[in-house]
Amino acid sequence: MAMQKTNPSRGKECSGGSIIMTASSKFICKNASKAAVNSIAKTSAYQLQRCDIRVNTICPGLIETGMTGDTFEYARQRGSAGKIGQLNPLGRFGVPEEIAQVAVFLASDDSSYVNGQNIAVDGGLSASHPVAPGRWV
Repeated sequence: MAMQKTNPSRGKECSGGSIIMTASSKFICKNASKAAVNSIAKTSAYQLQRCDIRVNTICPGLIETGMTGDTFEYARQRGSAGKIGQLNPLGRFGVPEEIAQVAVFLASDDSSYVNGQNIAVDGGLSASHPVAPGRWV
């Protein structure tokens, strides 16, 4: 399998390391391509067993990035920027640095026992049943 091959010319004599993929937490079960990425992380944990290679997926929630910039700008123009992320249990949206911190953790030896996981970094949104405040009937 290609994930087990090393490239000595790049200074890597033996296999081992951390493969980190991304898939949106919004589509953990709804989008076939995101579900496939999550499935690769889970099945690769077994396919690469005892190879010292860990495979995990980061599933970010609503993060202000270039991809979501139009949504954030539209809300700001309408004066409703304060509502962005209100359905999230933390009551806010995330920032790229929060995703980066999880990636750094997964790439480090501190996560040496984390393998085959789809890690939602979404402030708890995927663990909840969001309802707009004041709209519960």
